[in-house]
Amino acid sequence: MNLQNILIIKLRHIGDVLLSTPVLRGLRAAFPHAQLTMLVNRGTEGVLAHNPDVNEVLCLEKGSCGAQLKFVQMLRRRGFDAVIDLTDGDRSAIIGLVTGAPVRIGFNAEHRWRGLLYSAVAKPRPIDQHRVDYDLCALRALGLDTKPGTPALYASPADEQVVESWMQEAGLLSTQAPPLLVLLQPGARYSLKVWSHERFAQLADRLADKFACRILLGGDQREREVAEQVAHKTRCAPLVVAGKFSLLQFASLVKRCALFVGNDGGAMHIASTMGTPVVALFGPTYPQRWGPRGGPTQVIYKGLDCRACYHPTCLRGDESCMQQITVDEVFTASSRMLERRMAGA
Repeated sequence: MNLQNILIIKLRHIGDVLLSTPVLRGLRAAFPHAQLTMLVNRGTEGVLAHNPDVNEVLCLEKGSCGAQLKFVQMLRRRGFDAVIDLTDGDRSAIIGLVTGAPVRIGFNAEHRWRGLLYSAVAKPRPIDQHRVDYDLCALRALGLDTKPGTPALYASPADEQVVESWMQEAGLLSTQAPPLLVLLQPGARYSLKVWSHERFAQLADRLADKFACRILLGGDQREREVAEQVAHKTRCAPLVVAGKFSLLQFASLVKRCALFVGNDGGAMHIASTMGTPVVALFGPTYPQRWGPRGGPTQVIYKGLDCRACYHPTCLRGDESCMQQITVDEVFTASSRMLERRMAGA
């Protein structure tokens, strides 16, 4: 099969888009001269900036009905010969159909009607397959033999310079003994995935006391209030960087950190992709499917079955999966990671 104009669709969140980048690498290896266009939700496009495996990134139009119709008509005029839909959603399957592409690959684990809209349905193998490997099954539906992949993210020299300038101003680039940096991520997209603010604050103080490290509190602009609440509960005066940097600037910053500790989410995947050691706190989601891929990782997960109460609320109260994660065990795992990093340095 000789494909020359391929549309890849991933209408999910930042972490999902990042975990799909091995598919782009596989397509580029198989079709080195093809035009690869990726369609994503607005706000996630930064994941793909500077990625050499994609030619163009489009953001889904969610405005008026007229604007959406024009957007779909534009896609149809592109003359795609294949659509790879990695979204697991009905809307993306419809978009793929209306492009008119003769080859349309997608997933349909729920056995919904959207399976009829694809020319071939990708069939993942094990039930608990990691999302990276799950997405790569779409390439097998094209007859491609893919190898296990790791996500890729590319910060530009300009992003690096912004972070370096900020670190210089913050006194984090001392020529004598630059402090060890630890980034804590206390927020998450869903409240049920969040470890308590009080425990993040206790962890920050204990790590600062033991390792004389400088604590950074990360997150996007929506999570800045959460980060500030954690900061107010500490003694170690952490630097709140939530909402301060763009996605790729954050990637440049976390790459300079000795450790990332945080809830399951996009920031966790960014940190791991950049090779930073990660202590990942999992509750209602499954690390077998959504765990970080990249650098050294320690996952803390209680293995509770959350399918009955994940949304809209948790029925376990003080015995919830995140509440069962103690400060002691996160501190122990974090200490091991930092000691290994310091020994390696």
